[in-house]
Amino acid sequence: MVRTQLVVSVVLVSTLLLLNAEAKTVDPYKVLGVSRDAKPREIQKAFHKQSLKYHPDKNKNKGAQEKFAEINNAYEILSDEEKRKNYDLYGDEKGQPGFGSGFPGGNGGGYSYSSGGGQGGGFSFGGPGGWQNMGGGGGGGSKSFSFSFGGGGGGGPSASSFGFGMDDIFSMFGGGGGGGSKGSDQFGGFGGFGGGSSKAESRSKSGSAAAIKTITSQVYKKEIVDQGMTWLVLSYLPSQRGTQYHDSVVEEVAESLQGALKVGRINCETESSLCKQLGVAPRRAPRLFVYSYTSSGKPTLAEYTEELVTKKVKSFCQEHLPRFSKRVDLNTFDVSSAVSSQGIPKVMLLSTKKDTPVIWRVLSGLYNGRFVFYNTEVQDTSDPKVKSLGVDAFPAIVGWLSNGEKQVLKTGITVKNLKSAVQEIGKLLEAFEKKNKKVSSNSQSGKAQSEPVEKIHLLSRTNFDSVCGENVPVCIIGAFRSSQGKEKLHSVLSAVSQKSLSRRQASGTGSQDTVSYSLVDAAKQSSFLSSYDKSEFKTSDKLLIAYKPKRGKFATFKGDMTMEEAEKFVAAVLNGDVQFTKTRQKPQIK
Repeated sequence: MVRTQLVVSVVLVSTLLLLNAEAKTVDPYKVLGVSRDAKPREIQKAFHKQSLKYHPDKNKNKGAQEKFAEINNAYEILSDEEKRKNYDLYGDEKGQPGFGSGFPGGNGGGYSYSSGGGQGGGFSFGGPGGWQNMGGGGGGGSKSFSFSFGGGGGGGPSASSFGFGMDDIFSMFGGGGGGGSKGSDQFGGFGGFGGGSSKAESRSKSGSAAAIKTITSQVYKKEIVDQGMTWLVLSYLPSQRGTQYHDSVVEEVAESLQGALKVGRINCETESSLCKQLGVAPRRAPRLFVYSYTSSGKPTLAEYTEELVTKKVKSFCQEHLPRFSKRVDLNTFDVSSAVSSQGIPKVMLLSTKKDTPVIWRVLSGLYNGRFVFYNTEVQDTSDPKVKSLGVDAFPAIVGWLSNGEKQVLKTGITVKNLKSAVQEIGKLLEAFEKKNKKVSSNSQSGKAQSEPVEKIHLLSRTNFDSVCGENVPVCIIGAFRSSQGKEKLHSVLSAVSQKSLSRRQASGTGSQDTVSYSLVDAAKQSSFLSSYDKSEFKTSDKLLIAYKPKRGKFATFKGDMTMEEAEKFVAAVLNGDVQFTKTRQKPQIK
């Protein structure tokens, strides 16, 4: 009988040891090299450092790939508030008790066997604090768990002699991790953003990835295109390895440049057409791009192809921030040039910085087209030029209304961080813009009484040569298909034609100015429009055509038909920032 009990004991001990080994989760704190009270930021930094060291693309040593998977899995647990709590309580991120290292204080679980003479043997499990309480009650303390073998009272071996049957032992550990918890997704940490309840979504609950925006076609059009903000964009496929690592780099850059740029990700599996349109489809690994603007205002996507290190990605983003502010020398700056022919105010930043400050570059992008931006390096408030502007402390912002009136917006500017600086200075600019609109409105009402609005003529056989003949460098043609479209185009082109940079009277006087303006009825002049485009632009109620008669080339604008947008288009045409296409044949008016 004793031998039988001993055999049973040995078998049970072996079984439990095997279960213990399989259920045990590698301690994520040890994997990342952080303490149990580490803050999320410390965990993120440790993950970033370890990922860089063992990334399969960088480390070809044996075992590096497995180590990288281990690092990702550890980060998946510790970056998620709920999973981390479960691990700390139960040694398992799913909240299922096991024999792992999840006891508070870092002490692992264990077992002991005791022999009590004729009373048989017994096993007890747990760490120094005992087995963690699995029940809902008990005051949150821990309970020891033990059972004994045989001994009592002459009855044969039965389920009751153990306190419970063998099936109960295995049912207790059924969900706690045998081989199943490891094997279902060994490379889950590589999956990145996934579907359903993704890792990114779970991390966003704890706040670490909340800033990363999911980019769809609609989001791209409404929130990114021509909004003046720089974006760091990650393109990926859910099946790709290393996405989580890219994600952590994006998060760190977003945090360090908060206010200067936004971050987003495009799932090229669900947004394949957008990825194809932008040319950002991932290849072997996820890809990073910076969406920003050239000095002429043209949007651009620049790919980051260097080593995936936060510091380098951050520098790349800073290099691509907008540069719409003109660097000037205060000694040679002509204050009289502050009078704006475009009706928009001008602002200048005076600082001791040798380069244009990041804050000012960000603002120049956000408010591009609404202000003319300048910046200058200054050293001393006693400088006569500085005094003449009314500045007594640096940094300072001075503004000029469209009528040339000067105003000191703020001096001795202090900021808490980049984000708050952009917000606070943005409010200053918006208040100044509001004031300028009042001044401009009063000025325009005065002009309206003395100056008639220039009339934009319809193209006809008789005026075509003088308006769009070969002697005219560029003619801007507004094509309409309705009376409302005609009225809108006439109003917009009348206003734009008043600008000194592009004004030319549409007449036969032989003027050699840069641009002429005219209208054409698209419904009546279909053959004229088909000279440019086979479809005759039938899908557009109104559009602008920039035509270069001598070269036989054209460009079109179909966006929002406002004075500001039309003026931008004309300016881009004159600056050579618009791509022209060869006409199908020489346009002729019937």
